[in-house]
Amino acid sequence: MYTLYGKKGSGSATTQVALEVVGAPYKTIETASWEPNDAFDELLKLNPLGQIPTLVLPDGTVLSESAAILIHLGEAYPQSGLLSSNPAARAQAVRGMVFIAANCYAAISIIDFPERWCSDADNDDAVKERIRTGTRARLHKHWEMFADLFPAQPYLSGSELGALDIHTAVVSKWSGTRKHLEEHRPAFYATLMRIEAHPKVAAVFAQHWPKS
Repeated sequence: MYTLYGKKGSGSATTQVALEVVGAPYKTIETASWEPNDAFDELLKLNPLGQIPTLVLPDGTVLSESAAILIHLGEAYPQSGLLSSNPAARAQAVRGMVFIAANCYAAISIIDFPERWCSDADNDDAVKERIRTGTRARLHKHWEMFADLFPAQPYLSGSELGALDIHTAVVSKWSGTRKHLEEHRPAFYATLMRIEAHPKVAAVFAQHWPKS
């Protein structure tokens, strides 16, 4: 049994989709730094950064970082298709997930919490907004680069849904990325819609982002 610390509407959706794809039993514990509860103290003991997703493996090992979790599950369940059996294709999927973690996820953190990155932003909304505006523009440029680097075939991982698709579909939901891509990279936006329509993805996304 895996234990997933996460929150609805957060990056923990990546891990939940992956667990559904590999067919592994798991339980979820809802908590987050922005809505701390009793379980958040447990999370801090496992991951001092208090990040979600944090995944506790059946042997008690703790994993954090969405890309690392996806790579681990792909290696632990090689028949799942999360990672390609082709070394070159697998390497590109890992490249894509690390690209998202380093360039896109990092930017979203700045947009969400600009005061963490600028010492005089705590009580200055104008400073916060300037940081957000500049970072959002850079984030969208990163996604344009990503779209050009990873064309669909028909999924980003190849002929079947894979870890890169899952990571991309979740992280692209934030900070106006989808709207930007629909306008500037419509073919890539169509790929995101194809990924979301996959039954495994759609079922989890319905829990995290229920339609009104």
